[in-house]
Amino acid sequence: MQKENQLFEDFARLLSSLAGTMAGAGREAEARMRERLREFVGGADGVTREEHEALRALAAETRAELEQLKQEVAQLRAGARSRKAAD
Repeated sequence: MQKENQLFEDFARLLSSLAGTMAGAGREAEARMRERLREFVGGADGVTREEHEALRALAAETRAELEQLKQEVAQLRAGARSRKAAD
């Protein structure tokens, strides 16, 4: 009789462990599916709003620098022409 009770207890523990394992596997599968969905939706072609705004600010700074450099080059050329004309 005691062996039967032990058998049922062992079987109950086994089922309990199996249920815990299956729940953990389910959570892991769900996490992987969410990650793959994010990769699929986001993809390599997508950028986040923060990345977009950072690049936009960088482009604006670069444009401003370019305009300043154009003005400096124009001034240097004008100075070179005036020196050339004076010679």
